[in-house]
Amino acid sequence: MLRQTQAVLSGDEVNPAILPVGALPVKHQIAFNAIPQIDKFQENGYTLEEMKMVRETKKIMGDESIQVTATCVRIPVVYGHSESLYVELKNDYDLEEVKQLLADAPGITLVDDPANQQYPLATDAAGKPDVFVGRLRRDLGFERGLNMWIVSDNLLKGAAWNAVQIAEHIAAGSFIK
Repeated sequence: MLRQTQAVLSGDEVNPAILPVGALPVKHQIAFNAIPQIDKFQENGYTLEEMKMVRETKKIMGDESIQVTATCVRIPVVYGHSESLYVELKNDYDLEEVKQLLADAPGITLVDDPANQQYPLATDAAGKPDVFVGRLRRDLGFERGLNMWIVSDNLLKGAAWNAVQIAEHIAAGSFIK
């Protein structure tokens, strides 16, 4: 990606050679771009990574009835996963209470002051084990809908670290309900 970045900044032609994945001859510039494909497309139009997110969410939550959809986008950052998350809650909620619950949750850092341009950024999450949550807002189309932006350093906060933290909660007898 460094060569691509240097080429773009110099006004030179970019010769993409890596992404997206697959046997197609089309390759895309990574530098200064957002590519809405991570892994190979499946018959249903979703990518393998998007379907993995759907399956893992249901597995982690222990509820096959949870409705999940995802669009995964490759963004050229050094470290980090960023997600725009939409949740439909069972009951109405007070937005300030939700923010306080998140602020008090272990392993979560609430960064939610859009008026002062304070929200989670991949550059701020890099090298830190917490999950950063912000841009919390009510959905405009569904009264119990909640939108948020979530960022974490995927090298520190991933499946292996999550498994360790879940095991620690189980061992301590503190279960999330």
